[in-house]
Amino acid sequence: MNQNRSLLAHILISPNEARLRAGWRVLINALLIQAISLPIVLLLLLIEAPNTAFGANQMIAAGFAALIAVTAAVFVCRRWLDRRSIRSLGLQLDRRAGADLLAGFLLAGAMLLLVFVIEWGAGWLSLRPTQANEALGWRPLLTTLALLAGFTATGWQEELYFRGYLLQNLRAGLNLGWGVALSTAAFSLAHFANPHASAIALLGILLAGLLFAYAYLRSGRLWLAIGLHIGWNFFEGAVFGFPVSGMETLRLIHPQVNGPELFTGGAFGPEAGLALLPALALGALGVYLFTRPRKIAGESITRSSS
Repeated sequence: MNQNRSLLAHILISPNEARLRAGWRVLINALLIQAISLPIVLLLLLIEAPNTAFGANQMIAAGFAALIAVTAAVFVCRRWLDRRSIRSLGLQLDRRAGADLLAGFLLAGAMLLLVFVIEWGAGWLSLRPTQANEALGWRPLLTTLALLAGFTATGWQEELYFRGYLLQNLRAGLNLGWGVALSTAAFSLAHFANPHASAIALLGILLAGLLFAYAYLRSGRLWLAIGLHIGWNFFEGAVFGFPVSGMETLRLIHPQVNGPELFTGGAFGPEAGLALLPALALGALGVYLFTRPRKIAGESITRSSS
């Protein structure tokens, strides 16, 4: 460590290498995301949204706007501020990447199936006849694929930022514990403005964020967490018909939820109810079992990406 550094250099520059401290890198990244997002958001505001309760076009467009902003900002900052490769975020492209994505996606489906079975078995929901959305004008298959595309964009950009850039920079600047805690808290608070959000809902989102962080740390890559995130939103909304963090979507199943909000989550969806807990337990067990062979083989699953 250079004891002759100026005060400004001490505040701005890492003591161990010639790059900005982690906190400044995180701040610049957040500002760059906003700078890229602003013209895209203004453009979207000029486009008249369809007059439907779902607002599918709005949701998909907003998801891809965030996709562009977060992806561009993270890639630029990882290369020029962090001075690290994009792969070092946990984005190695090989056979294991596809297996992780698929495993996470299917595991999320099993988690939502468990929530559905618990609520149905307890008499907290019943099924309504499916009704076509005439205003949207899409066939069910095309609508489902469009929703999957939107949820894929959301899962990618949120995991790239929260479990990728934010967690890993906070880990480098502080430690793993603080990195997980602060990045997960930020992930939860990012849902504060969602419809029907409450303190319990944000706690549920926080617990889900911890599961995603666990998936990243167990696998050493982001793909498993990305698959979990995409699968959770897709099966929650498009398949089983629950609200997705307070937002209604078109769905293949139309459940009528009448049970106690403390358990079902009410209008926010399962993340705000106690039925979430067994699903998260199943998810954690699934992540552990899926990644266990890697640990047995001696692969480092908590590698440092600082």
